[in-house]
Amino acid sequence: MKENKRDNRYCVIMCGGIGSRFWPMSRADMPKQFLDFFGTGRSLLQMTYDRVLEICDPSNIILVTNSSYFDIIRRQLPDVAIDNILLEPARRNTAPCICWAVHHIYAKNPDASIVTLPSDHLILKEREFLRTIEEGLDFVEKGDRLLTIGLKPTCPHTGYGYIQLGSPVEEREGIRKVKSFTEKPNLEMAKVFVDSGEFYWNSGMFLWRADSILKAFGELAPEIANVFDAGIKAYGTPAESDFIAKAFPTAPAISVDYAIMEKAGNVYVKTADLGWSDLGSWKALYECSPKTAEGNVTQNCSVLTGDCRNTIFATEGDKIIVAAGLDDFIVADTDKALLIYPKKDEQNIRRLVNEVKDRFGEKYV
Repeated sequence: MKENKRDNRYCVIMCGGIGSRFWPMSRADMPKQFLDFFGTGRSLLQMTYDRVLEICDPSNIILVTNSSYFDIIRRQLPDVAIDNILLEPARRNTAPCICWAVHHIYAKNPDASIVTLPSDHLILKEREFLRTIEEGLDFVEKGDRLLTIGLKPTCPHTGYGYIQLGSPVEEREGIRKVKSFTEKPNLEMAKVFVDSGEFYWNSGMFLWRADSILKAFGELAPEIANVFDAGIKAYGTPAESDFIAKAFPTAPAISVDYAIMEKAGNVYVKTADLGWSDLGSWKALYECSPKTAEGNVTQNCSVLTGDCRNTIFATEGDKIIVAAGLDDFIVADTDKALLIYPKKDEQNIRRLVNEVKDRFGEKYV
């Protein structure tokens, strides 16, 4: 075992998603994790990377992404070693992504503990985030434990998964056994969850020891474990990429929530308030952005409006938007597409993207 605790700590950043709910700003060739939504000069991925540098050494940060995004990552994070960028040859959701990344890390350091993070979340309370992760890693390093971060809900959101809190764990304040998971409830159920005070949002941030999560895959998701166990001798060697190219596409496409977390008996939740948003949609971006007196939000553009309220405007390039009479709309303009759509119906955007692709071709999506 490495003597320095920090040497055993790793971070896996998952950055291979398409982000179709943010179309047309987020497209298949430049999804939302690579965009600078807030005009800070840093993309969501870069902000995530900057944040975790205080958790572990740069050499212990692993990026898992689709093979088509390699060049973008090299431009945005040139200091990341090429060997630390794992390129998925196919999209298979989070469980295969995590299983491969953990095998890759375990081959280097069997004593590793790992925090697994999405690349596209907004976290306003960064010091609280670091404290939460530090305490969470301390917790999982002491035993065979799988930990998720639960966030106190601020509204009955139907787009998030919920975690029901179980009994407290004495050794860490704010850590509870998980009683149940519920994925994206309807509005009535979400209201019941929030009113009860027993349910927290599932953030999609996970912490575990490498041996603990590999054990869980073997016991609870053997159809995934068998795919990646076959490459035991390849991980950490030049043979790894060839093995993954053949094996990865054969893995079932399933989230780690369904494959592991909802089945395991050793799952815990650490509750936190991180000033968090998953930035999963235009509405989420609208809610966490500064607003004018009329409730409008502008993203990287100049806007001249007449009687527009509660609307988000976003453009690519040097453009001005002139609009009137819009209430609760999304207006997003790029070089390939213009979206003018009711914000309340944004759940339809993913379907619209598929329709655009079918009727007009992939160049617009």
